[in-house]
Amino acid sequence: MTEQRRIIARVLSDSEDHPDVEELHRRASAIDPRISIATVYRTVRLFEEANILDKHDFGDGRSRYEQRPGTHHDHLINIRSGDVVEFRNEEIEALQRRIADQMGYELVDHRLELYCVPKKGTGPQKDGK
Repeated sequence: MTEQRRIIARVLSDSEDHPDVEELHRRASAIDPRISIATVYRTVRLFEEANILDKHDFGDGRSRYEQRPGTHHDHLINIRSGDVVEFRNEEIEALQRRIADQMGYELVDHRLELYCVPKKGTGPQKDGK
């Protein structure tokens, strides 16, 4: 692995959000200004193919990335701010398995993304919209 790829891997590992390629490039080039956007695109694709990284499309027109998590989680996406909240709910997990079973299938994987807006007067964005 090249030093530039190590930097990109470290940036991904240190990320607590779900950055897109442009944000990964901004963070990586702050460490090493020689890292090009093309290098970030190639590295992200390589990491995705190696199952090191998960790609998400949260409906905002940008692919976002996160280091492949050790444990399963789902996502709640605030469509106003773009904030992404990771969560796990055992009731939802059990319901999904039950539905698959009732339809004659065994659930092997899934993704759940909830697209939301804050309730008026509540939540992290109190803009009343």
